Amino acid sequence: MRTQQSEFPKAVLFDLDGTLVDSAPDFIAVINRMRADRGRVPMALADLRPVVSKGARAMLGAGFPDVASGEREAWVQEFLDLYERELGLHGRPFEGIEAMLATLEAHGTAWGIVTNKPEYLARKLMPLLSWESRCRVLIGGDTLPVRKPDPLPLLHAAQSMGVDAGECIYVGDDERDIIAAQAAGMPSVVALWGYRLHEDDPFAWQGDVLVHEPVQLCEAAAWPGPVRRSRA
Repeated sequence: MRTQQSEFPKAVLFDLDGTLVDSAPDFIAVINRMRADRGRVPMALADLRPVVSKGARAMLGAGFPDVASGEREAWVQEFLDLYERELGLHGRPFEGIEAMLATLEAHGTAWGIVTNKPEYLARKLMPLLSWESRCRVLIGGDTLPVRKPDPLPLLHAAQSMGVDAGECIYVGDDERDIIAAQAAGMPSVVALWGYRLHEDDPFAWQGDVLVHEPVQLCEAAAWPGPVRRSRA
């Protein structure tokens, strides 16, 4: 059973792109560089934003919808190489994220990141945000043999922080984030400020809490309570 929350959580894990960081400006720079190299006009940021949380292949699909998926697959490394150059140059933490993280830290909450972004890119971003010494654990999409929506990255991260999964909350903006949290036995928060397709219905994902703005998470009552395991 899940209890009502009156204190800040023991630990929180976050998705990265679309949850902590508005990285769409970095990614549109990459896509438009690739489009220019292929003689195409720039793509509008608004057309890319909804798919950013879906990963490189989804962004390439949005940027080049007329190109066969097999051909686009060969462009993934080019995309990642260009992104490494644009990393952190245009994107920023969403408004209210820094205040929320500072509030968690002030109340003794450990926090970390579980993302499907390649780990080397996520780690390169940390010092650019001054998070390298604050983020307790970072799991990338290639850190383990599986990635979200598999629950293993979340469970591994919680174990690394020495916290039971039921006492660790996961925050994400994509349905696979909530699926992973549910499978891991973690309470979940749906970040409604993130990236979503028009047809996505975050209310149908059955996250424990839906939050419109990061600043709301500066209040203990906004967080879901831990999962209390019933004793046999």
